[in-house]
Amino acid sequence: MPKSVLDKVWAYFDAAGPLVGRQWPVAYRTDEAQRVETLRRFGVRKFTSLVYPHKPAMAAWLNEWAAGFAASTPDCLATATFYPEPDAARYVAEALRAGTRIFKAHLQVGDYDPNDPALDGVWAMIDDANVPVVIHCGSGPRPGRFTGPAPILALLQRRPRLPLVIAHMGMPEYREFIDIAERFENVRLDTTMVFTPFTDESMPFPRSELARLRRLGDRILFGSDFPNIPYSYTDALRSLTELSGVDETWLRGVLYHNAAQLFSL
Repeated sequence: MPKSVLDKVWAYFDAAGPLVGRQWPVAYRTDEAQRVETLRRFGVRKFTSLVYPHKPAMAAWLNEWAAGFAASTPDCLATATFYPEPDAARYVAEALRAGTRIFKAHLQVGDYDPNDPALDGVWAMIDDANVPVVIHCGSGPRPGRFTGPAPILALLQRRPRLPLVIAHMGMPEYREFIDIAERFENVRLDTTMVFTPFTDESMPFPRSELARLRRLGDRILFGSDFPNIPYSYTDALRSLTELSGVDETWLRGVLYHNAAQLFSL
């Protein structure tokens, strides 16, 4: 994120803001160059910036920053975002023409309905371009007015081919979002924060659903929320490798091959 935005995000976590609701020590509080180098040392081949607005007239500026960052950082996939506002279709079209590879939407922080008519043109372009959208739509860590499976299901009923990546596996509505992934073939789930001891304290993944998760193995993507996680990157990896019943093929897919295929890397 731009430094001015990231500083505010870190301050929000430090204060255990209302959307966080608990102590959240940021594990990788370093400058931008150090963060990029840390990811490279971890062996990360490609990553995203995943910017998102919390108010109008912010998304276009974030997209400009993200495009510049990706241009100067070859291992970052070009990222963009949007918000329900009159010029959303214009700047999303510009982002797609400029080569955006992934969008980020955050319904909790942005406090908007994905079915807002102002986004109809945005979803149409994303659908046509088949560019994935990582979307925070689950009700964790705190519910929002438009979080939960119902708004996403309504969106997918209108546009069943949308390539959505459900952040945090839809935490804590894991079962409902697995249902959605089983129903819509272009829906994927990312593992961000799921299975870690930090998350298991308050929103544990139901172990009864592991068999379904294993069957969806080609549509599960590793996510980290680096640098804003309250534990180590190694902890996130270990939480996956120690899952009951998963084999090396499943792990290779989740940690590498599924994303490589999705982004044609």
